[in-house]
Amino acid sequence: MGGSRARAPASLDALCREVLARTLRFEAPADGVLRAFFRAHPQLGRRDRGEIAEAVFDVLRHRRLYAHLAQGGAGPIEPRLLALSQARRAGRLAIPPVASAVRASLPDWLAEALWAHYGEAEAQALAAALLETAPLDLRVNTLRADREQVHAALAAEGIEAQPLALAPDALRVTGKPALERSAPFEAGWCEVQDAGSQLIALLVAPRRGQTVIDLCAGAGGKTLALAAAMRSTGQVYACDVSAQRLLRMRRRLERCGATNVQPLALADERDARLQRLHGRADAVLVDAPCSGTGTLRRNPDLKWRTGPAEVARLVAAQRSILAAAAPLVRPGGCLVYATCSLLAAENEEQAAWFEAMHPAWRRRPAGEVLAAQGAQPGPQAVADGLLRLLPQRDGCDGFFAVRWERPRSNAKSHDGRVGG
Repeated sequence: MGGSRARAPASLDALCREVLARTLRFEAPADGVLRAFFRAHPQLGRRDRGEIAEAVFDVLRHRRLYAHLAQGGAGPIEPRLLALSQARRAGRLAIPPVASAVRASLPDWLAEALWAHYGEAEAQALAAALLETAPLDLRVNTLRADREQVHAALAAEGIEAQPLALAPDALRVTGKPALERSAPFEAGWCEVQDAGSQLIALLVAPRRGQTVIDLCAGAGGKTLALAAAMRSTGQVYACDVSAQRLLRMRRRLERCGATNVQPLALADERDARLQRLHGRADAVLVDAPCSGTGTLRRNPDLKWRTGPAEVARLVAAQRSILAAAAPLVRPGGCLVYATCSLLAAENEEQAAWFEAMHPAWRRRPAGEVLAAQGAQPGPQAVADGLLRLLPQRDGCDGFFAVRWERPRSNAKSHDGRVGG
């Protein structure tokens, strides 16, 4: 046994270099590469997996800086990057003067976009925050329990968590406990969901008995929040182009007790099944596919797998989805557009485009809607009636959202459609 333990560190280093090399190909999301790697190496324990994941994600966060500092070294790049990561995390890395984009480990295109949109001081603070690790937030499933019950149940299992003022059902967990094996999680009392993401569902503000369409439902985090807010009454259509993601959602629905969700696999936003829902929805959520730049703390590989061409493609897709979403809303209903992006092209510019196309629709102030439900975003987060969340200011992932309400009248809008 003693000899086996003595050899373990070298073996772990080799495995870490191997999985880092795979991740740096950027052929697939980093979390998926790690999951596949761990499945192929079942001998690795929880601690070993945690050490490997921490090292790999740290390199992804600081890749540009580490690559700059590793110049001139000999041999494969992976061990040099890992050595720099280890030194930085141990507080032993001296960083010489370098360009802002290098220090922030951002590609030039993204650094330029952030500096242009947020200004020097805010962009510097934002870039620094994006290099940090993200917290672990929970959303209390109010179909099963309240926040006090979940807090107490977690504490009984030695899991420390604190209520957050930002969202009324949010808890922030301390450390990295085995949450999935805890009794309250297994019983469906809570879901992992960033506090900022919880505000997106609150901005939809669905009521009991309504018809709600989640047009880009994904794995269903916001769908579950909508269903809980409706107390499992009415109907939530959870739409997505990935049947596999919807299949994973079904398991989450069963665990959480949400019975009013109908998953709907679509070919695209022009699918004929959507035509049957025209004018029927009290609320439509477009949680649009986006660059994900607001989630770089969790998904640092995104900044290396995305570029201006991909953002341009996403902007076109977002407009196409918004154009398909508007006719689904009944007169008097609402449409919420949201991204986890920090880019103006995906956020403010898209809001301006929609409002130019639908001048009869009215922007409902986000702060007003959220305050009515017990959420407490700061005044900067809800300026101009929009929701803008930033990690360095609001303590959550970066999000953007806007809520529009369709007029009840039959007046024609700018684009010639009745009611917008």
